Amino acid sequence: MRIKDTSLPENVAIVGGEAEALVKWKNSLDNQTNSLILSSWKLLPQNSWSGANSSGNLKRSKKGPCQWVGICCNKLGNVFYINVGGHNLKGTLQNFDFSSFPNLKCLVLSNNSLYGTIPPTISNLSTLGYLDLSNNHFYGNIPYEICLLTSLRVFYVDLNYFNGSIPHEIGKLEYVEEFFVKRNNLWGSIPTSVGNMSKLTALVLSENKFSGSIPREVGQLRSLKRLYLDENQLSGSIPTSIGNLSNLTNLNLGENKLSGFIPHEIGQLKFITTLSLYQNNLTGSIPTSIGNLISLVYLNLAYNNLTGFIPIGMNNFSDLEFFQLDENFLSGNLPENICLGQRLTWFSASHNYFTGPLPISVRNCTTLVTISLEKNQLTGNISDGFGMHPNLDYMDLSDNKFFGELTGNWGEVRKLTKLNISNNIISGKLLPELGNATQLHILDLSSNLLIGNIPKELGRIRPLFILKLKNNMLSGNVPAEIGMLSDLQQLDLAANKLNGPIPIDFGQCSKLLFLNLRDNNFSGTIPFHIGKLHALENLDFSQNVLIGELAVELGNLHMLETLNLSHNKLSGSIPFTFKDMISLTSVDVSYNLLEGPLPNVKAFTEAPRAALENNKGFCGNNTSLKLCSVPRQDVKKVIVLIIISILGTLIILFLIVGIILIRQKMQRNKDEPRETHTRAFFAALSHDGRTVHQEIVEATENFDSKYCIAVGGYGSIYKTLLSTGQVVAVKKFHRNGELASEEAFTSEVTLLTRVRHRNIIKLHGFCSHIRHSFLVYDFMERGSLVHILCDDVKAKEFEWTKRVNVVKGLANATSYMHHECFPPIVHRDISSKNVLLDAEYETHISDFGSARAFDPCSSNWTPFAGTIGYSAPELAYTMKINEKSDVYSFGVVALEVIMGKHPGDLVLSLFTSPLAEGPEILLKEVLDQRLLPPRRQTADQVATIVEQALACLHPIPQSRPTMKQVSEKLSTSLVLSFSKPPHMLPLKQLIDLTTA
Repeated sequence: MRIKDTSLPENVAIVGGEAEALVKWKNSLDNQTNSLILSSWKLLPQNSWSGANSSGNLKRSKKGPCQWVGICCNKLGNVFYINVGGHNLKGTLQNFDFSSFPNLKCLVLSNNSLYGTIPPTISNLSTLGYLDLSNNHFYGNIPYEICLLTSLRVFYVDLNYFNGSIPHEIGKLEYVEEFFVKRNNLWGSIPTSVGNMSKLTALVLSENKFSGSIPREVGQLRSLKRLYLDENQLSGSIPTSIGNLSNLTNLNLGENKLSGFIPHEIGQLKFITTLSLYQNNLTGSIPTSIGNLISLVYLNLAYNNLTGFIPIGMNNFSDLEFFQLDENFLSGNLPENICLGQRLTWFSASHNYFTGPLPISVRNCTTLVTISLEKNQLTGNISDGFGMHPNLDYMDLSDNKFFGELTGNWGEVRKLTKLNISNNIISGKLLPELGNATQLHILDLSSNLLIGNIPKELGRIRPLFILKLKNNMLSGNVPAEIGMLSDLQQLDLAANKLNGPIPIDFGQCSKLLFLNLRDNNFSGTIPFHIGKLHALENLDFSQNVLIGELAVELGNLHMLETLNLSHNKLSGSIPFTFKDMISLTSVDVSYNLLEGPLPNVKAFTEAPRAALENNKGFCGNNTSLKLCSVPRQDVKKVIVLIIISILGTLIILFLIVGIILIRQKMQRNKDEPRETHTRAFFAALSHDGRTVHQEIVEATENFDSKYCIAVGGYGSIYKTLLSTGQVVAVKKFHRNGELASEEAFTSEVTLLTRVRHRNIIKLHGFCSHIRHSFLVYDFMERGSLVHILCDDVKAKEFEWTKRVNVVKGLANATSYMHHECFPPIVHRDISSKNVLLDAEYETHISDFGSARAFDPCSSNWTPFAGTIGYSAPELAYTMKINEKSDVYSFGVVALEVIMGKHPGDLVLSLFTSPLAEGPEILLKEVLDQRLLPPRRQTADQVATIVEQALACLHPIPQSRPTMKQVSEKLSTSLVLSFSKPPHMLPLKQLIDLTTA
């Protein structure tokens, strides 16, 4: 007998509860998201549910919740499917009543703007099999209650802000097939219980902060096809148990800290198509078993410490499309059959020690898009290595030993955007056919043996923004068509045999930043059209035969930083318009026929004598020159100035005599002559002191200005190549009798000889001579921080992880000076111009001329030193030094690194104006806009740096943290608990953290 109506009330109650729960959650969302998307989610009268039909199932109204957008019901009318992904929903899950959905099998909320934590009540979804919360703004921990969803098959929470560790009980989800937590802030070790998830086909933990080793239990996941652990902080060796994953097709362990050998067992992964182990610390040779992976499509072993030859079995990869081995220590020949299957698109093996010719199969590899083999020892005829490459986009073969001539085939590469074969032995003429490569952005053929004229056809390559042909034997006139390259940013034709006039058409290259025509035979006058290059930052016309007067229009180059016109035959005076070139930092007009007054701009007034010598006669406000004559009406002023000058000179003479007497007395008290001390101090350079001194003088041609790379208040910096092959920076102090310069020299020698820190510039030696005093440092390839931040191209290369490391290095060095040196050292001039970066973007604090040892028990009164804009505000009314002034300067520099520019008025307003009363300023609004916003893995690091920088800028010195506290904060996991995603944080919230 059929039982009537007994189940109906219960079912109706369930349906009603589901509808009410959905509407309640919808109403809790932010108002602006309650749009037409969820307009169908409305409660209906009870009579909308009409009982059971003839089959005994609940009868649905056409207007019931089962008809709502994104909702599906089963035959009983129970909601079992909710999918509102991609509807721009904003709000939390706190008002989502999970207990109202006991039959729910699928919940999709992906691609919205939901935030907050996952409520533990999610465990009520006991039948849930598919959960997708990806690409939202959820944060907090992944709750333990997730592990109670034992019916779960798919778990997607990638692209959120979850932190904490994965629950160790995650192994309870033994039926899960796909587990995605990519791009969060998760940390801790990978739970060993993951080995119990035997149904897993995809385990994706990429772009988090997982640490520790890869558990060997991963080898138990026999069904696994995709394993992605890249961009974490995993260490230790790759477990050999990975060889048990016989169904694996994709393995990515890149960007971790893995060490040891690549296990031989990896050759057992017969079905693998993607193998990516890049950017680790792997050593040893590539195992021969890797040749068994004949299904490989993608292979990336770059940025490790691998050695030895490439196994011969790697010639059998007929499906290979991507092959990358950059920056290892590999040698021998490249695989001959690398393009065996004619599918290769990416071929990259730069920065190794490969020898021999290009692989034969590359010659006509028509699928090839990118080839990057720079900085190896490859050889062979360049024409033999290349045939038809219709799809080639990027080619870099620079810094090898290729020879031969370019042939017509190079003109057929019409899709090429970069061609760099510089620093080889390529000979012959430049091909006019290169003008057919009309998509080129970068063309660099520097440092070869090219002859003949520059073909006018190069003017057809309109997208070109870098053209480098320096250090060849090119001759003739520069074709006017080069002036048609309106997007050109760098033009370097230095060290050739070019002649004729400088083309006036260069004035049309309005985006030009760098123009170098040095060491040629250009003649005639400098065309005034060059003054139209308003973006120009570096201009070098030195070592030519240019004549005539300088055009007044050249003074319009207001962005110019370096100007070198030396070793020409220019005449007349320097135009008065040059006084407006306030960006100019380095100038050299030596060895010309110039005369008259110097412009009253810093680059000229502080220029070293070598930059002005061998001219007809300069005058002006420069210590190496005479003052210019004064008009008759200013005679009285001149008399006053003369009197002041005489008195000043007498004072200086007394000081000089006193210094000389003191130094002579000190010299007599020493047990051995100065040369002995110098010789001992230069031992690290494998020379004695006298030899190093002589070698530096000779290497710089007696400190010729062409070797000068920077000019400071106390001296000039010269780049010097020693006979040992070591490149060093030599800081030559001004020998003008100034006491400040003497004190700066003494301070740097005294302090730098007793400090040892990786983030402080290394002093190799010093010399104090009657003619010149100088210091010898490590040479920093990337120059100063301010130089990088002011250059859009370099700033874009200076990405977020590099910036974070630079700030950490600066904090570590300053903490070392304050807390690990006895007595402590206060730098007093921490600024972006005194933070130097090496080739790896490692921080090095320089310029200790103003630094002082700090004694807490003394008065520590001293004259002001520092750079305006970086100095602590209290120095305006007190001359007492302490470490808190360095803390303030650090805060300014840290903000400058994150903002990409000096914070300026923002620093002044942070603590003086109530930010809460004005528009809310978000962190994302002050980040350097030249970069894409930091990814989730680095966004919290950037936020923590800003939080610490703001703490350092507190107007009350005693309220600032110590540099030890800052360093420790930045050296930990760099994780702060924020109520919102980092890029959405208001600056006020960060300031509140600093004052809490």
